[in-house]
Amino acid sequence: MTASALTRPGERDRLSTKITELDWRLVGLLCVVAMVGAAMLYSIAGGQWQPWAVKHVIRFGALLVVMLAMAMVHPKWWFRAAYPLYGVLLVLVLMIEFTPLGYVAGGARNWLNLGFIRIQPAEFIKLGLVLALARWYHNHTAQEARWSWKLLIPAAMVGVPFLLVAKQPDLGSAMVIGLTGAAVMFVAGLSWRVIAAGAAAAVAVIPPFVMFGMHEYQRNRVLTFLSPESDPSGTGYNIIQSKIALGSGGVLGKGYGLGSQSQLEFLPERHTDFIFSTVAEEFGFVGSFAVLACYVAIILISLRIASLAHSHFGRIAAAGMTAFFALFVLINGAMVMGLAPVVGVPMPLLSYGGSSMMTVMFGFGLVLSTRVHRYVELPKGHGLF
Repeated sequence: MTASALTRPGERDRLSTKITELDWRLVGLLCVVAMVGAAMLYSIAGGQWQPWAVKHVIRFGALLVVMLAMAMVHPKWWFRAAYPLYGVLLVLVLMIEFTPLGYVAGGARNWLNLGFIRIQPAEFIKLGLVLALARWYHNHTAQEARWSWKLLIPAAMVGVPFLLVAKQPDLGSAMVIGLTGAAVMFVAGLSWRVIAAGAAAAVAVIPPFVMFGMHEYQRNRVLTFLSPESDPSGTGYNIIQSKIALGSGGVLGKGYGLGSQSQLEFLPERHTDFIFSTVAEEFGFVGSFAVLACYVAIILISLRIASLAHSHFGRIAAAGMTAFFALFVLINGAMVMGLAPVVGVPMPLLSYGGSSMMTVMFGFGLVLSTRVHRYVELPKGHGLF
């Protein structure tokens, strides 16, 4: 039995004790990835802190404090906030579609202009979805999670934001929402038969959806992914330039600040979607592998934290947060390597962007809260609402 388990309940609530219970390995790895991102943003700006690197560092520093503060919050408060938070975020997504506050950027109406700030509710709905699903499964039996008509409720909780975000159209965020929801349902114990049937249905739906359900530019992205060389100066340009950057780095790379694809601006969106290609060009296979190893370590540590939680809510919430982080890494990595269509999913903490960084750091605040309060057990039912 660990020392933490032997600590009296009253002592576990002390701030000093909670700080020692943080997983500092996870915090350190998040800092490493974020600082690599800052270094790459400094490089691609021609050795200048502006316009990206300094904002990246300031945002991360502020959000690091918020993340650690979130880790101190007792899980019962996240449990209570789960449904209301999901509802508020869903309303914000609806406001984009049905109010003048919706703001178009990058060809998609996926921003909400509140005057003093512009936000992407599609980024934050992932957090609300994970918490809401974790609360739903906490209050239901293993049999109901495996197979029951009640599964229509979590399916609707996933399906509504998925459809709304896909309509904006923001295919990347919609994909992450759908896959994150599926991952949470899988972790909660969904029957393999249902999983297999869902996978088969998805495969059957993809071709007609690509041909008739997508906007023309989205369809072009998918078709370009299959054959980027068919339009090398148009829709295939991004993938081709990314592959050139990846391959030209070789084993050890061209050197820091010496990447021709990024420095000469051949590589598109080099500070956001394709920043990993810049890492590969300047630091080669070794540098790329080191960054991916950090991501893998973050995912494994987070899954370990989820497995140690005594409450069902904590286990599912931590696993769900880890799932959407892993999906970011997987989709962006496949995208820049030409193994998936370009869908605008950033590499977490490495890419420049405020909304995505906030989502990731808030998510890990919840994971760390699960670690600090891993011995807490929440009652079944709706008494905490």
